[in-house]
Amino acid sequence: MKNFNAMRRDLLRTGGIGMAAAAIPAVSFAASTEDGKSTAHPVTHLFDVRTYGATGDGKTLDTVAVNRAIEAAAAGGGGVVLFPVGSYLCFSIRLKSQVHLYLEQGSAIVAANSPREDEQTGYDGGIYDAAESNTAWDAYQDYGHNHWHNSLLWGEDLHDFSITGPGLIWGKGLSFGLERASRGAYPFYIAEQPGVGNKAIALKNCHNVLLRDFSVLKGGHFALLLTGVDNLTIDNLKIDTDRDGMDLDCCQNVRVSNCTVNSPWDDGICPKSSYALGYTRPTKNLTITNCWVTGTYELGTVLDGSFKKFAPEPRIPRTGRIKCGTESNGGFINITISNCVFEGCQGYALETVDGALLEDITITNTTMRDLVTCPIFMRLGARLRGPRESTRVGTMKRILISNLSCFNAPQKVSSVLTGIPGYAIEDVKLSNIYIQTAGGATDEMAKIEPPELENKYPEPSMFGAMPASGFFLRHMRNVEMSHLEIANATPDARPAFYLTDVERADFFAVTAPRGADGAFALRGVKDLRIGWSRAAADTTLSSADNKML
Repeated sequence: MKNFNAMRRDLLRTGGIGMAAAAIPAVSFAASTEDGKSTAHPVTHLFDVRTYGATGDGKTLDTVAVNRAIEAAAAGGGGVVLFPVGSYLCFSIRLKSQVHLYLEQGSAIVAANSPREDEQTGYDGGIYDAAESNTAWDAYQDYGHNHWHNSLLWGEDLHDFSITGPGLIWGKGLSFGLERASRGAYPFYIAEQPGVGNKAIALKNCHNVLLRDFSVLKGGHFALLLTGVDNLTIDNLKIDTDRDGMDLDCCQNVRVSNCTVNSPWDDGICPKSSYALGYTRPTKNLTITNCWVTGTYELGTVLDGSFKKFAPEPRIPRTGRIKCGTESNGGFINITISNCVFEGCQGYALETVDGALLEDITITNTTMRDLVTCPIFMRLGARLRGPRESTRVGTMKRILISNLSCFNAPQKVSSVLTGIPGYAIEDVKLSNIYIQTAGGATDEMAKIEPPELENKYPEPSMFGAMPASGFFLRHMRNVEMSHLEIANATPDARPAFYLTDVERADFFAVTAPRGADGAFALRGVKDLRIGWSRAAADTTLSSADNKML
């Protein structure tokens, strides 16, 4: 006879979740004992939120009923909390261990309106749970990163928990998590105001978590803020949102797969390693695969299938990328990113600026199109936002990027890989890469000397226009580029590669346009080899300064 867990899995796979319109507190099957007598064993617990008073009419607050169903499931040792077809208007939903939320096709959990700054109470007298006190660590990351309770769904210290099903989580009434401001028709609330919710799902210090198959529309500051969450699986989510898609902060043993993220105003998939837990903890053993990130579509049009692109509008940054950082106190270790597609957004960003290491990163099989900044950005910096014991410059090393194709990269900012004086990025290998840029830069741009900006917030645009059309490399050691091509759509006066303070650099089978002076600008370079390349003749140099090849 199958055991309890196997029977429950079979029931869920065969559609048993949707079989009842009312809560089924227990389903039993008969099994024989050694003495031949029959005994009943539980198969599953199913808790329909309507049975606990939820209306699903999209007008009546269902917060109390939903939380009552979750509490009943938890009190019974676990079970499935079912959201049948309907719209469930809620403030904070408090998640519990060993509880599985299932969102049926046609169901939606809808965030009720946050109270505005001139109101004393929220929608129909309700408000979101207050953000917990975390004043000891507030100085080390932005406010939203270290508060979880002021969310539509939140959980802390949970284990063996899941949300699945093809339904929707709509952060309709959530704040963007910014201070007082306005952007056209979009209102911004004050995140610190009691009763305001600014995240769709927030989890802290949890393990054995599964998030699968549902969609998130307008997720507030974070559609998913997951901090200190281990043994985490995120699969087949569709996120169409107004700020961050998913932030994986201080998380370990994580798999993100088959996800779609449209996040024009902020990052799409963003591993972080902040100080929000009150101590340094790396994000490590993370895989991201088969995902599409974009920042080019109007809010909601990815989920409704219309895919309506923004008209040219400079106030929409179209961020939408995969980024490690900016919060980087704990570090990033053992991360693999594969088979991902970027469209109308920024490229990869690998950043450590708060004292952490960023090591052993592999990125492969990426296609990019119509980027708004460079395809690859690596920054080892010295912002050093953190407590005294961690405020030393970190490390960035052992990074492999291969099989990347990019069409229509911007003219102004080339790919940027830069450390700071005395702290080099090390052991970087790039191979099988094709980048087509817009080109068209002038002779004046070729003469630019980008500032160091050692303690500034890291962004690809932080240095302004770059003196290279392909790659700007500064403060690096042990760099290899092979089978790599830079193609400019229009003639560009800049060299394809600009190297300054680089030690041991190998270029093999590299193709790039040659300007009047060459394809390589060398400033303070040691141990350079170029071979079998169309960009320059075979060359070996022990040192080179103020030299063009």
